[in-house]
Amino acid sequence: MPPSQGSAHPFRLLGVYAALLAVIYALVFFTGDHSPTPKLGIDLQGGTRVTLTARTPDGSRPSPDSLKKAQEIIENRVNGLGVSGSEVVIDGDNIVITVPGEDSQQARALATTAKLYIRPVLAATQPQAGGAQVPPTQPGAPQTPATDTPAPAETTAPAAGEPTTPAPQSRVFPAQAPPTPTPAPGGGSIQQQQAKEIADAKALRQSTDQAVQQIAVASMDCTKPDPLAGNDDPALPLVTCSQDGTEVFLLGPSRIDGQEIADATSGLNAQQARHEVNLEFKSAGADAWSDLTGEYVYKRVAFVLDSKVVSAPQVQQGPQLGGRTSISGSFTADSAAELANTLKYGSLPLSFQTSEAETVSATLGLSSLKAGLLAGAVGLIAVLLYCLLVYRMLGLLAGFSLLAAGVAVYGIIVLLGRWIGFTLDLAGIAGLIIGIGLTADSFVVFFERIKDEMREGRSFRSAVPRGWARAQRTNLSGKTVSLIASVVLYLLAAGQVKGFAFTLGITTVLDVIVLYLVTAPLMMLAARSPFWAKPSVNGLGSVQQIARERGAGQARPKEMSR
Repeated sequence: MPPSQGSAHPFRLLGVYAALLAVIYALVFFTGDHSPTPKLGIDLQGGTRVTLTARTPDGSRPSPDSLKKAQEIIENRVNGLGVSGSEVVIDGDNIVITVPGEDSQQARALATTAKLYIRPVLAATQPQAGGAQVPPTQPGAPQTPATDTPAPAETTAPAAGEPTTPAPQSRVFPAQAPPTPTPAPGGGSIQQQQAKEIADAKALRQSTDQAVQQIAVASMDCTKPDPLAGNDDPALPLVTCSQDGTEVFLLGPSRIDGQEIADATSGLNAQQARHEVNLEFKSAGADAWSDLTGEYVYKRVAFVLDSKVVSAPQVQQGPQLGGRTSISGSFTADSAAELANTLKYGSLPLSFQTSEAETVSATLGLSSLKAGLLAGAVGLIAVLLYCLLVYRMLGLLAGFSLLAAGVAVYGIIVLLGRWIGFTLDLAGIAGLIIGIGLTADSFVVFFERIKDEMREGRSFRSAVPRGWARAQRTNLSGKTVSLIASVVLYLLAAGQVKGFAFTLGITTVLDVIVLYLVTAPLMMLAARSPFWAKPSVNGLGSVQQIARERGAGQARPKEMSR
């Protein structure tokens, strides 16, 4: 059998692998943050765990379906923001979010209800100290706070009274989370008292009676937590505050539901030099937006997120066709991206409040990491000692292949953490150790095929290329099965098991590359060297003796037949 075409130029193949390593580590040291340290998961670096308690308008327990839907949406938001290493699990009537690091605000922001409605502004005023308000005025009147109005854009242009703080930071919690009520003397439960607070807020702030609306505007205190957050009725008027607390609005019934948003992205408006959230409506939403902007030209419309006004621009021209608009405000790049991601994946079926937040220590994880790395090192050393004992000096080639694979895997893990936010946890390290061990397994299969060829009477020089031709088929079959198992496990598993499957899949693919670009070329070079052909060096003396005995045994019958 002729040697494999891929083994004809071993130095060239080794050079290709060296070039790959050079590219990987050039990207590691000269791009991004230039740090050669991989991102660590929650179990290694610690993190923050936030427990969220569902709030229903009637105080009843949330249904399992609504909790499951909320979990799926939060997981989509996590994936959309690239918050790797996070976990979202259902615990009874609660949802528990765990994110790496010590910033619990990120976990809280992921659970924003994100119920978006677009409502017309009927009146607006500034809040006064102590809750006393000036009478509300119609939008566009001289008393309405105003800023310089920019030139009309394709959709809406910013107008008077826009918020001056990053919009997505004012959430249902913590600043706006309803306080945990003290049980009433009559023994009412917390859920019942929360339901009563929501009902009272609706009766006052969503009344259709103009006199009650005036009272609601006059008594509105934007500094207090909002019990109505995310629970307002879109079919009724609403008295609410802007997210920065600088304006009190009387809003009409919702004209467009956030569910009509087909896509949401964030970007920098070069003309206005500020970040915006760009919305694209579905067909029905596009028609409703055209009708709304045609009806409210030179008037204000409010984008209401979780019962708070995110932005209330003035419609500069209308009707606006095309189904596109933007939410403007004093966004940062991160806050605009966060809001766009939240709106893109839809609103939660429930509103939540934070019932518990705690820091997850990494001490136990680091101890486990040390134990795992020690176990992995002992195992690899044992493999190398076995290779040296059985295959003599050729075992060094197996060790070099392992080193080459390990160096490449480390660089790839660093880059994946930088590019896609991949975090390395204990399960992932287990996958790496097993995957690198497969590289040694590939070498053993290759070497055993060489021994099979030599038992048939071939020399070490001729047995290596023929053994490679047989070994690569076996190795490719095994690696294919391992890769399929990794993909299936990744698709079906959850949590840290995904990390194990991901790293196992990476090392499996890299093992094939190392097999073709490192292991096989090194063996081809060894086959051409008289030094490596010595039985005392390659450990194949016993195999050659068996081949000679077989040859002598076959020669005797021929002589006797003569």
